[in-house]
Amino acid sequence: MPKSTPDNALFCIPAGTKPRPCYVAGMPRHARATLLTSLAILLGACASTDGNYPSLAIRDAERAEGQFDTGEPARLDIPPVEVDLTGGLDARLSSLVAAAEEAHAEFLEVRPRAERLVSTAAGNAVGSDSWASAQVALAELDSARSRAAVPLGDLDALYAAARVAAEDTAAVDLARDRVIALVSEEDAVLEFLRAQIR
Repeated sequence: MPKSTPDNALFCIPAGTKPRPCYVAGMPRHARATLLTSLAILLGACASTDGNYPSLAIRDAERAEGQFDTGEPARLDIPPVEVDLTGGLDARLSSLVAAAEEAHAEFLEVRPRAERLVSTAAGNAVGSDSWASAQVALAELDSARSRAAVPLGDLDALYAAARVAAEDTAAVDLARDRVIALVSEEDAVLEFLRAQIR
């Protein structure tokens, strides 16, 4: 019976044979042949001594030469924004703010009656008389709000014209802020009242 080394030895050496690794001994014959062929090819590639390696020096094509011309930047042709400046900018701004404040005064005049009618209609069925009366009052408030928003559109056009012409927009900003505050107040009132009769 052939003798062998203990199980934890690196080599299995049956009597009368040359030592060989256990993992190779357990491989099928065709697997051993493939492994040895692959190793031979890899070692052959590493053992090349002909010295024909590519140079790592900078090639002529890799050198930067001349100048890169970016050219002139294209200019945007922005047409002027046409606005009505009858009487000058200050007069126009005052006129627009006055129109918005007049419409806001109408809104405030209609508001108490609308609030009363909405309060009466709250909880009633959609289509009832009280609900219809509240809707009419809300429509009047909407109309006043729309009249206040018209000057805001003109102010936006003045603002755009000043920005395109690279002019100071401080006066336009003040007028816009005033009208925006009025319209925002009206929007909040309308939203609150509508929420009660939905």
